[in-house]
Amino acid sequence: MEWRERVAVEKRAAFRGEEYWGRPVGGFGDPAARVYVLGLAPAAHGANRTGRVFTGDRSGDWLFASMHRTGFANQPESLHRGDDLRLRDAFVAAAVRCAPPANKPLPSERENCLPYALEELALMPQVRVILCLGGFAWGAALRVTDSVVRPRPRFGHLAEHGQESGRVLLGCYHPSQQNTFTGRLTEEMTDAVFTRARELAGSPSPSASSRPCPSRRRPAPCPPS
Repeated sequence: MEWRERVAVEKRAAFRGEEYWGRPVGGFGDPAARVYVLGLAPAAHGANRTGRVFTGDRSGDWLFASMHRTGFANQPESLHRGDDLRLRDAFVAAAVRCAPPANKPLPSERENCLPYALEELALMPQVRVILCLGGFAWGAALRVTDSVVRPRPRFGHLAEHGQESGRVLLGCYHPSQQNTFTGRLTEEMTDAVFTRARELAGSPSPSASSRPCPSRRRPAPCPPS
């Protein structure tokens, strides 16, 4: 907490004119969602600055671009809390709700924050898929749902773990620059995970009128019909 608050005061020069929230970041999305996307933690100069999960950093750019291409988001970018981003049948949150030093949360921070994910999931009984971005989120989701399951299901990209509740854990490599810049996670791989999440959740496919145009990293607006 001390580090998070210091970052909010000692502002990076590029963002000096912007407002840093420097406080916990909650989830965001469709309250009727069937797909619950669980990430790691707010980025120090991303969600910690903007107040919206996966917003203001390159991981968020990658994530929401994929959600747009696969019909879960109405636009490919999440710029700030006042933009027009809307999610369809998806809700995005983080296992840890405050920005940790070096983006490496302590086990105690995970345990302190897990009740928030539990509460969100309790308020969304229609969730059928928990899409875990990275091994840390996978472990957190297991603790929230199947904490006593043995042996522990292993995380992997497109790994699946069915639960007695009827929910399914679905793994995806985290859209960090370490993964996306090296090609460990490609756009096609990310899109495949969200497509699989839609299948598992029984979520209807986006209509032709709302389906985003196929594109690369920064999708262009659809041409007029």
